[in-house]
Amino acid sequence: MPVIQPSLWFDGNAEQAVELYTKLFPNSSTLHTSTYGPDQPGTEGTVMAIDFVLDGQPFNAINGGPQFPFTEAISLSVSCADQAEVDHYWFGLTADGGHEVQCGWLKDRFGVSWQIVPAILGRLIGDPDPARSSRATQAMLGMKRLVIEDLQKAADGA
Repeated sequence: MPVIQPSLWFDGNAEQAVELYTKLFPNSSTLHTSTYGPDQPGTEGTVMAIDFVLDGQPFNAINGGPQFPFTEAISLSVSCADQAEVDHYWFGLTADGGHEVQCGWLKDRFGVSWQIVPAILGRLIGDPDPARSSRATQAMLGMKRLVIEDLQKAADGA
């Protein structure tokens, strides 16, 4: 069975990104780091690529240079069981230069877009009652960091 492994292109700061991500997510580790050798496009001895795992999901980070910056066209989505998890990832990824966007989206200090989403959100905005669904959706649209209690209250009409 094939394995799909996202590869993230960084501009010289892959080591710092991988360090943050593997500290923030449980069951995570760095697997292998390769460096540029002589006659390669990077500075000899500096990190070229890192294979790592975030909570069981394999990733690759490459220090490829400034040619391809991150955009919101792709994001990493984290489904969270409760508000404590939402807050853990939200504040961990926005720390030290990351910034909040909207509707549970953020950009970390490396420019990677993330969606930090409570698992209950899908049930609230997908509620079969169109009024509940609409209220939950409108509440979500007005938030940056998603707050489960506020989403639930909105859905309930409270």
